[in-house]
Amino acid sequence: MWNQFFLLEEYTGNDHQYVGKLHSNMDKGDGNVKYVLTGDGAGTLFLIDEKSGDIHATKRLDREEKAMYTLVAKVLDRNTNAELEPDTEFNIKIHDINDNAPKFAKEIYFASVPEMSEVGTSVVTVTASDADDQTYGNSAKLVYSILQGQPYFSVDSENGTIKTALPGMDREVKENYQVVIQAKDMAGQMGGLSGTTTVSITLSDVNDSPPRFANRKTPFLSTEIGGAIGRIKADDPDVGRNAEMEYSIVGGHDMFNIITDQTTQEGVIVIKKALDYESKRDYEFRVEVRNTYLDARFIHGLQFKDYATVKVTVEDVDEPPVFTRNPYIIEVHEDTAAGSFVGVVSARDPDADNKPVKYSIDRHTDLERLFNIDSVNGTITTLKALDREMSKWHNISVVATEINNPRQTTRVPVFIKVLDVNDNAPEFAMSYDTFVCENVKAGQLIQTISAVDTDEPLVGHKFVFTISATNPNFTIVDREDNTANILTRRGGFSRREMSMYFLPVVISDNDYPIQSSTSTLIVRVCACDSRGNMQSCNPEVLPFSDGLTTGALVAILLCVIILLSKSCGHSRLSVLQLKAISLYRPRPITV
Repeated sequence: MWNQFFLLEEYTGNDHQYVGKLHSNMDKGDGNVKYVLTGDGAGTLFLIDEKSGDIHATKRLDREEKAMYTLVAKVLDRNTNAELEPDTEFNIKIHDINDNAPKFAKEIYFASVPEMSEVGTSVVTVTASDADDQTYGNSAKLVYSILQGQPYFSVDSENGTIKTALPGMDREVKENYQVVIQAKDMAGQMGGLSGTTTVSITLSDVNDSPPRFANRKTPFLSTEIGGAIGRIKADDPDVGRNAEMEYSIVGGHDMFNIITDQTTQEGVIVIKKALDYESKRDYEFRVEVRNTYLDARFIHGLQFKDYATVKVTVEDVDEPPVFTRNPYIIEVHEDTAAGSFVGVVSARDPDADNKPVKYSIDRHTDLERLFNIDSVNGTITTLKALDREMSKWHNISVVATEINNPRQTTRVPVFIKVLDVNDNAPEFAMSYDTFVCENVKAGQLIQTISAVDTDEPLVGHKFVFTISATNPNFTIVDREDNTANILTRRGGFSRREMSMYFLPVVISDNDYPIQSSTSTLIVRVCACDSRGNMQSCNPEVLPFSDGLTTGALVAILLCVIILLSKSCGHSRLSVLQLKAISLYRPRPITV
């Protein structure tokens, strides 16, 4: 039963620490037996008296460094060194003493728990470790206690779990707590060693506080149209989404609206419609604020909304003139004389003083200076005659200015439409290339004509085409669709007799006053094939006259010879010229 020895660690005596004694049955006490040690620390940490077998430790031993040593005992004959027994292995186990204090992994822990939590709500678990032997005695048996943080928190003595100990802890009253936890070994008994750590506990927010207006009545002064006239803010001691609010006007409002600034949690009051100091100077309405996120645990018995009254006072400002219409659309007939009436614009000062206003035309919009305006009564007249065919619309800007404050001006567009007057006659729509075949028959269509008119009558154009009823060559048929057909009145045209005809066509409109014009259609006489396709329109050269004999031709030739020899008289030259001219017949133009 000697194969295990026990030795207390951290021996503080001056002498070597006695471990135990080895003894063999072969030892008769006569000194012939020698004891020898081998193994862990033999000869250094552990020494054996080779005669008596007493074992001693030479140094202080620390269990936390090495808890057990294994050695081998030998029994020899002192004289022969022969083994008297087989080698035997044994252990020296270091017994623990409480020489290590408990240690926490962190010096400071951080944790949070929702405010208003019930008693016993777990917050965080903190544990310590002890380097002493867990299996021997109470050196490593730890007990947890709270040194600071009562009565708000408690700690489980066995596992170090921190829990809430006080009901109704309100973050808005106190948000942060410093709790000191102690771990003590020896099962918490006196003389045990201890270690501490600090736990910083923050109460997280829950929506347990409704928003509240600090000022129940808030006055504001008006500003420009569509602008923000002011901000209101309710106080909510909660944080994060628990403090998010939404503002609204109770019952809505025609003139104002309120929007929520998500960044500042303020209600921004804006103007929906233009405010008029002269019409109404004061407005009053109620604003409601409520939390957007509600916690079901706290909605009973609490109204998570509040109300405030907002009063808006409209201030008077000097406003620019206001036209009775915007824009103006005025119609005027073309060809009206300079100085003719066009229309009237009117503006007034909307302020209570109703200051006088003067009118002017922005000349950048009337570069041709076609119009003038009476600076007092706003009457617009023409400076020049207007031509619709040149411009159908004139867009000018009229400026109204307060006489007492020239900085207050207002512009208004005036669109002047020039109405049509039937002052233009219709004419051919295009230039026509018309021909008639020599072999044409009477009643043959040779051309369809149409007309255009720059005027724009309300009922549309209606043109009438006519030619002289006594024209022996051509006739015209009105097709009643603003076109007309030109027909031959006879057949048998000849280029030798007439190569080109000029046909006057009278075109009239049906507007008032009736306008008409005469356009001339040129008709060429051409040679055509049997199908009426044009082949040639060149005039033919006529043969010599039948009255010119061969002798005359010979005489002419002789005169030419004489002239060339400069021996022919002037009288003969005149006769020769007349005879030569008579070779061609003149062709008169017939219309």
